[in-house]
Order: sequence, then structure tokens, then C-alpha cells
Amino acid sequence: MQLEDYFSCLAPDDIRVKGTRVGIETILTDYLELGLFAEQIAARYPTLSVEQVYATLTCYWHNRSQVNAYLRTVDQELERQRRDQDLHPSPAVQRLRELARRWDQRRDQVAAHPAEFQDQIVHLPSRR
Repeated sequence: MQLEDYFSCLAPDDIRVKGTRVGIETILTDYLELGLFAEQIAARYPTLSVEQVYATLTCYWHNRSQVNAYLRTVDQELERQRRDQDLHPSPAVQRLRELARRWDQRRDQVAAHPAEFQDQIVHLPSRR
């Protein structure tokens, strides 16, 4: 079997392990940044076999400069997506931010004037 038989290239910045939704960058991050062994990586992702992880690591070591370029491209794309999400948050994120802002505002009011809120404070029984 050839190494290429283990991978599906969906786009220039999206190479996955064949038959899974796991990108090679996921495996390589676990290996390069977390220092995990192939068996540990396979244990983290139920859809991966140890053989598939070793194939990814072998591909990396045989094509190190190209795979490092791929990883940089993936990192740049993820960073672009994060910036875009920060600039254009979804309605759910907007709502959560508004709730957090209100919560902080209310907490600050209570901290500044505790006597005014004394009757609203709930005292829970202690655990003994």
C-alpha cells in the first residue's frame, strides 16, 4: 500500500485521513506540539487506527518541508477564520456577549451597593 492511499486531499488546505474526518494537522499537532506517541494519538480519536497515525507520521518525515508548509497554510487559514468570527460574530455569540455584559453590569451594581440588594441575595445552606 502507498502512503497516498491513506489520505484524501479535499482542498489545498484540507488533507484528511481517508475514511475519517480527521485532518493530518490534528495528528501532527498532537505529535509535534504535545509530544504524543502514535498509540496515544490513536487512542484520542476513535476513528483512527494506529496504522493511520503511523502513515501520517511517515508522510511527515518523508515530506517534512512540504508538510510544514501545509501546516503553516492551515494555521493561517484558522487565524483568518478567527479574525472573521471576531469581526462578524454569529447571533448566538452576540447574544452571549450581551448576557455576559449584563451579568458584569449587575455584579458591579451589587458590589457597589450591597445594602440595596440584600433582600435579593440567596443564601444556600452549607454542606456539612
